[in-house]
Amino acid sequence: MVETKIPVLCELIADCAAKAPERPILTVDVGGGFADEVRTYAQLWGNARRLAKGLRDRGLEPGQHFALLMANHPEFVEAMIAACLTGTVFVPIDPRTRGDKLVFMLAHADCRGVIAADYAVGNLAEIRSRVPDLTWVIGLETQEGVGRTPEWTTTYASLMKAEVPATAFTPASPDSPMQLLFTSGTTGDPKAILMPHFRWVENASRVPLLCSWKADEKPYSGLSLTHANAQVLTLGASLVNGVPCVLSRKFTKSRLWDVTRKHGCTTFNLLGGMTTALYSEPQRPDDADNPVRFVCSAGMPAAIWENFERRFNVQILEFYGAAEGGMTFKPIGVGPVGSIGKTIPSLKQRIVDEQGREVPRGEPGELLFQEANGQPYVVEYFRNPEASAKKCEGGWLHMGDVVVEDQDGWLFFQYRMGSGIRRNGDFINAAFIEKVIAEAPEVDDVYVYGIPSANGVPGEKDVVAAVVPKDPDLAAFDVQGLYGLCRQKLEANFVPSYIQVLSQIPKTASEKPQDRFLVEALETNPGAVHTEAR
Repeated sequence: MVETKIPVLCELIADCAAKAPERPILTVDVGGGFADEVRTYAQLWGNARRLAKGLRDRGLEPGQHFALLMANHPEFVEAMIAACLTGTVFVPIDPRTRGDKLVFMLAHADCRGVIAADYAVGNLAEIRSRVPDLTWVIGLETQEGVGRTPEWTTTYASLMKAEVPATAFTPASPDSPMQLLFTSGTTGDPKAILMPHFRWVENASRVPLLCSWKADEKPYSGLSLTHANAQVLTLGASLVNGVPCVLSRKFTKSRLWDVTRKHGCTTFNLLGGMTTALYSEPQRPDDADNPVRFVCSAGMPAAIWENFERRFNVQILEFYGAAEGGMTFKPIGVGPVGSIGKTIPSLKQRIVDEQGREVPRGEPGELLFQEANGQPYVVEYFRNPEASAKKCEGGWLHMGDVVVEDQDGWLFFQYRMGSGIRRNGDFINAAFIEKVIAEAPEVDDVYVYGIPSANGVPGEKDVVAAVVPKDPDLAAFDVQGLYGLCRQKLEANFVPSYIQVLSQIPKTASEKPQDRFLVEALETNPGAVHTEAR
């Protein structure tokens, strides 16, 4: 049998540029009254080759790394293709990152240069002297930035003025690293996943089949391209399968439905806390008037699932996975509401207790994955062999999440290991608390988490509801009124121990709330923390 070679990203784009050069494949909705940014296959391919020459002229050699410090721009995608063309490795970093964390990410990933949007250049300038191996910076001028970049940058626009190079490049091989993708780092320093080209392409190619895409599908995402969800499930699936997609510069719940109407988008992705944030938006008469057929959700709370579908006239396709791998899908209209689905056919699963013993159906345990053919799962964290070995101990991918499998094989997510909320002996489902609070008209966003219980009982936690009021005057927020609502609609054990009133909930680029910063705020800003007056 002849083994089929998996094409890499630049080969796919080159092929499409030859067959349909003028076809628009990528649209970035900038918002703020600015014009959309659109790229055809020919534009992506030409600009990527110009940038590839720019990378090579700066001495970047195959296997070496450079960072992308920007939100969702077409230039981000051009840089991905250019990296593939030159066999170099790109490192996407949330442009909001600054200080010690930015130093850590650039130095740990061994970045030789950075392509930075002008609105992120200031953060970079503050720490550049602390990353001595950083030898060049290319500045991307944008509508959102200050309009100029410092003296020590070359502008992206100047590279694009050059002729498209006629010289050939040597593309990356499918097995070589495509990117260093940092984990969210919600509990400590983020780890950098070495993602090979073949895995990116394979995962992206599966999406249309798993999601039952139709011929006229037009996916949308407001998630950051620095996260695997938008980069693989939306952008990757579109580029690999030749389907036009739409991205927003950044996630905005107030414009999401307007963006889908404007561009005729038929599906979009949501993660965890984004679902509750979107659901908490004031109801509008045209909520159900949109072109979206289904929402591809990772973490739709069962408590709001059916209400969400009715209100917005959509169907929910639930999935579960991580950048390291592992995936489950619950098809539309199949299986119980609240389930994360079943493991995809290319993988097999185990659910184990803390001693690594398989648990019976109906009992909680950690979810593990392996290739269906029994091949050991391999994940490599850059410069972190201990974490790599632990993640794939015994040849199985350890997800670090506790799930339950029902008698029909449907999986239900319970909690991230170490973050479950157990109170007075009962497991607390935070989604029910979030639903009640999100439906309060004065609430703009909410996230519920647990902290070690004041009673000192091992394993017990107190419940904290972090709440963002719609009124920017935080002092005017009726905390006791919200407690009264919780008393009215929740069982006593679910009423929050504390309500933390904030102007915003700290989140990662993938809109994941960051518990550690919320916990820090409990101590540094005690005036924002309220208990029930009884």
